[in-house]
Amino acid sequence: MRGTTATVIASETTLMAEAETLTGAQALLEACVAEGVDIIFGYPGGAIMPVYDALYDYGGQLQHILVRHEQGAIHAAQGFARSSGRTGVVFATSGPGATNLVTGLADAMIDSTPVVCITGQVYAHLLGTDAFQEVDVINITTPVTKWNYQVTDASEIPGVMARAFYIARSGRPGPVLIDITKNAQLQQFSYTGHTPCEHIRSYRPRPLIRPEYIRQAAELINQAKKPFVLFGQGVILGGAENEFRAFIEKGGIPAAWTILGLSALPTDHYLNTGMLGMHGNYGPNVLTNECDVLIAIGMRFDDRVTGRLDKYARQAKIIHLDIDPSEIDKNVKSTVPVWGDCRETLPLLTALVEKKTHPGWLEKFRQYAREEEKIVIRNELSPTEGPLTMGEVIRTLNELTGGDAIIVTDVGQHQMVACRYARFNETKSNITSGGAGTMGFALPAAIGAKFGAPERTVVAIIGDGGIQMTIQELGTIMQSQVGVKILILNNRFLGMVRQWQQLFHDKRYSFVDIASPDYVTVARGYSIEGERVSERDRLKESLQRMLAWDGAYLIELMVGKENNVFPMVPQGCSVSEIRLQ
Repeated sequence: MRGTTATVIASETTLMAEAETLTGAQALLEACVAEGVDIIFGYPGGAIMPVYDALYDYGGQLQHILVRHEQGAIHAAQGFARSSGRTGVVFATSGPGATNLVTGLADAMIDSTPVVCITGQVYAHLLGTDAFQEVDVINITTPVTKWNYQVTDASEIPGVMARAFYIARSGRPGPVLIDITKNAQLQQFSYTGHTPCEHIRSYRPRPLIRPEYIRQAAELINQAKKPFVLFGQGVILGGAENEFRAFIEKGGIPAAWTILGLSALPTDHYLNTGMLGMHGNYGPNVLTNECDVLIAIGMRFDDRVTGRLDKYARQAKIIHLDIDPSEIDKNVKSTVPVWGDCRETLPLLTALVEKKTHPGWLEKFRQYAREEEKIVIRNELSPTEGPLTMGEVIRTLNELTGGDAIIVTDVGQHQMVACRYARFNETKSNITSGGAGTMGFALPAAIGAKFGAPERTVVAIIGDGGIQMTIQELGTIMQSQVGVKILILNNRFLGMVRQWQQLFHDKRYSFVDIASPDYVTVARGYSIEGERVSERDRLKESLQRMLAWDGAYLIELMVGKENNVFPMVPQGCSVSEIRLQ
């Protein structure tokens, strides 16, 4: 016992000797370094100034990207996280700095993006007094964060930061916000180092895998004549692309993706049948209501995928694999729930699935694809007259990038066209705002994506409405010399709203006709080269010039003003009621 006591005393003495006096701001930055952070997106202000003062001494370890708006910071952090698979980090001040993050937090929450946001706050003794730039950011952000916490004492910072990173990236990822009062940033305390968090007693990010459900799922799949897989971003977030591919190839099962699942499986894979949902492909939508076993992997049965729920896959047995138990049975009742990380559950399932092919069933998807090609795709991708189409822009981009680029889309018609027609060979290549549908997302997200994958070509595809929401981030591109390529598909309308007004509101175009500045002149004002293209015979050479350019480049493409995106499942209809025109 004496030897054990001596060891404990020696250990405590060593710990005390290793302790150093740091401010809360310094401890925060030490935590970032220890967690592997090297890029921070942010905007300084009064309440977070001690952190920025400490950051001055961390230039060799932490690169700070000064955005032009806090919403730009969090979207950039999202793009970084999505292209790199790491956690994005954001700094902002209190008051409007903190509230400007809320849109991005909501977007990251619904799209399961790991982001840690640090906001400054007024001195603790001023809380509740309506002090200058005091905002109750904790209550404001509670619905749109996975976890949030307010720090009022510097000694809490190491432990809180360790938990923040652990919660953000573990299980189903999501955004975390830590609000730190100014006194806690300035306060000195005895710092003994950063210990990463690996367990929180009340938090269980990885549900227990139940072997009996794996067996039941395998039995249903082995008995199926028309099995069909729907896959979402959970495959990418779980790093389970190889496991997923092995599963569908062994079972010979056709698979279709949600827009966030796009790029988990190469676009040209023989079992990849296309996109699900409102503007998805013809076959995957119609045949959802003909399959006998529907296997959902890492997706949440969003309303844009299911259409009318009481007419959705009523004939099918449903197997739902997800790491988040709250998603199972939330919208669509499962026959067999399979809880767990799909990187762990898929190999267990694959081991029990029989080697099969379903040639007749696969041919049905091909038949629908040929019909869609004849009525929709040919005119969209290869027009011979009239104005440029969004589809032919994407087709030409595919030819020039070979499917190897990261494509970041904003929200609207161009988003649906890009997701339908872009080709991808590599995972983490499609970055878009899925659940929230946040206009203004693409430009800052592309900045973050380029920092997350600097060796890859990053192309932002944006509408003339979305670009004007965050166009100030061209300043970030200029100052930080970010080599993103920007395609503005300008139809001089808020295109998706206009399409709905045309189809469902008797062409009563109410406030959707939007004027734009001269984007090329604006870009050049930010030292970004650019050009405007409206002629079909100039399209390819312009895109070649953009991709070859050393640095950022912007092209404004004048596309058809009243073109619509088809196929389309009208709201309130079944997926089998999809319209081709």
